[in-house]
Amino acid sequence: MDYGRLGLSDPGGSTPSEPIIHPKARSSSKKKIIFLSLLTVLLIVASAVSAAMLTRIHYRRENQPKNPSLRSNPTQAISRTCSKTRFPSLCETSLLDYPGSTIATEKDLIHISLNMTLQHLSKALYSSASISSTVGMNPRIRAAYQDCLELLDDSIDALTRALTSVVPSSSSKGAAKPLTSSSTDDVLTWLSAALTNQDTCAEGFTDTSGNVKDQMANNIKDLSELVSNCLAIFSNSGAGDDFAGVPIHNKRRLMTMPENDFPIWLRKRERRLLGLPVSALQADVIVSKDGNGTVKTISEALKMIPEYGNRRFIIYIRQGRYEEDNLKIGRKKTNVMIMGDGKGKTVITGGKNVMQNLTTFHTASFAASGPGFIARDMTFENYAGPSKHQAVALRVGSDHAVVYRCNVIGYQDTMYAHSNRQFYRECDIYGTVDFIFGNAAVVFQNCSLYARKPMAQQKNTITAQNRKDPNQNTGISIHNCRILATQDLEASKGNFTTYLGRPWKLYSRTVYMLSYMGDHLNPRGWLEWNTTFALDTLYYGEYMNYGPGGAIGQRVSWPGYRVITSTVEANRFTVAQFISGSTWLPSTGVAYVAGLNT
Repeated sequence: MDYGRLGLSDPGGSTPSEPIIHPKARSSSKKKIIFLSLLTVLLIVASAVSAAMLTRIHYRRENQPKNPSLRSNPTQAISRTCSKTRFPSLCETSLLDYPGSTIATEKDLIHISLNMTLQHLSKALYSSASISSTVGMNPRIRAAYQDCLELLDDSIDALTRALTSVVPSSSSKGAAKPLTSSSTDDVLTWLSAALTNQDTCAEGFTDTSGNVKDQMANNIKDLSELVSNCLAIFSNSGAGDDFAGVPIHNKRRLMTMPENDFPIWLRKRERRLLGLPVSALQADVIVSKDGNGTVKTISEALKMIPEYGNRRFIIYIRQGRYEEDNLKIGRKKTNVMIMGDGKGKTVITGGKNVMQNLTTFHTASFAASGPGFIARDMTFENYAGPSKHQAVALRVGSDHAVVYRCNVIGYQDTMYAHSNRQFYRECDIYGTVDFIFGNAAVVFQNCSLYARKPMAQQKNTITAQNRKDPNQNTGISIHNCRILATQDLEASKGNFTTYLGRPWKLYSRTVYMLSYMGDHLNPRGWLEWNTTFALDTLYYGEYMNYGPGGAIGQRVSWPGYRVITSTVEANRFTVAQFISGSTWLPSTGVAYVAGLNT
């Protein structure tokens, strides 16, 4: 029994594990994946050639036989570079195996490490795709396997973007144009997301056994460590900075609001989209259950989204309750906006949960991973109930994602902010155990976070942040929000305890700033995950919160907990700095506060 992840007391003190998943295979998935793998290999080769030209290093062919006995000792550049990583021995070995590394400078080794890791990821996906023909794969194993295929694909895309930004390539003609800029924030974000993907992939096979698991374990061996090393090498090259575990991004950015009260991410046209009434918007697709729209189902609308679109594609979902399978905006569906008639009026719902042999990752009533995703004026719900444990209402892995004026309703694991940069404004989020979780760099602003009545013996925890590497620029920032209890919890709050969060992974990072806190919160504020795990490596902060639950006199005394007193430190968790919001949010048209002032 996974006591920790269910919010129950764990009599054995065991480390929590991930639940199982349910397969949703498609007949064409193998062909698509193999085609993608081949395309990726071509892209990687092209990127490698470009990198070689820029650094004037002649690389051998990847499949050229190597004699381990002739391996050179690490150069000073390799030794200095690898000393900055968490896995220096693997770093040295992997770089020495890469052609040309022994005559490379430390600057060259940045893109060499990315290129080398990208090739490992591509090989892992290509090798894994052939496993789909295995006869007799049981449902749980097949589901974990399919998770990994999707996450490996996403990681390849993230590393490709990072490499293109570090070493711009002109030799990738014919491949989809990545939505990148050359900013260091982008590279840190994409590497952080790739590392999160590998973590999620590996967890899918927890407590399983057999040939498929063994093959996948061999395919993904060392991938997390290689991505971690890339992240460390890039972060320590002067591209990133850190202070007491808090990322500092573009320190000279102004903390002021734009004149039109909209953030700076979005283009001028898109700024208007979130301010205009529905009647004034021109949707590309209208979903209406009564047949008066373009289509009757959301599934049909999602199929009409073009791939890699640069123009904002708008789907308007009219009032109604929609329950459909596999509602997901994939990585290739970019710049999509879905909008409804308002909270409680347009409702996307579902009841998928881990008790149905699903992973948490696949229980989402709605999921989005395509960059530039926006949701406005609607409700996402998972009605599974507290007895069904992990059951996600909304999962987002999109970069530059915005969720505006939405309800997200569930019990355990309601809101899965999986990866990349995300912003939530004026949303109401309901749940019990770990109901805001994941490893995105995410800011919740002007939101209401409602703890609900859990099952007997359960404890409510609002957040469970799973940053696993100190170089990831991820975390949860809750700014100018309201921490409240629903009526059913309010009536019985003496029987249940509610906490601000607990550390899912070693470097868990969450802050609450300038937020109202109700009296349903336990005075200790924060809850241990498993005895002393992560208490000295996490970063949990509170800054000028108020209300009956905001008193800090009885808070935990963990080494990683801090009462933030410096406005400089607090500002690092604002929209402008923590998610680089001043560079991309304005184009979305969502009103936001860039700095601390509310």
